[in-house]
Amino acid sequence: MEKIASFTVNHLTLLPGVYVSRTDKVGDEVITTFDLRMTRPNFEPVMNTAEIHTLEHLGATFLRNHAEYKDKIIYFGPMGCRTGFYMVLAGAYTSEDVVPLVKEMYAFMKDFEGEVPGAAARDCGNYLDMNLNMAKFVAAKYYDEVLENITSERMYYPD
Repeated sequence: MEKIASFTVNHLTLLPGVYVSRTDKVGDEVITTFDLRMTRPNFEPVMNTAEIHTLEHLGATFLRNHAEYKDKIIYFGPMGCRTGFYMVLAGAYTSEDVVPLVKEMYAFMKDFEGEVPGAAARDCGNYLDMNLNMAKFVAAKYYDEVLENITSERMYYPD
């Protein structure tokens, strides 16, 4: 079986960043998948499920309510390896195009106060597995260390 594209990225040299993971044509539309890599694979500890789950709720809520992008959001969710998130948008975009959106989303998440949207038994299948404080911590770390002064080496996959 042929290796899928995401398994051909060298995870030993991959730094946290905002990468175009892939673009796909669906009919006449282009779909762009972004790799929002928050931790360095195989070098840093992965995120725990509670903070990932909290970030998923916050990020999805933010994106689906965003004035400019809400109708372009296809998906926002965690990577199975727990090192980041996938954000899927309708349209052809570059990393440079979406960095302002990603910065805005992570600023929202790192500064969030109050009840996590959808964190109730009626709304979520595992609502008890949430950790807002750790979610805010990892969002702030990603924002401060990666997004605030992002460079091209963190927007294009390494060879």
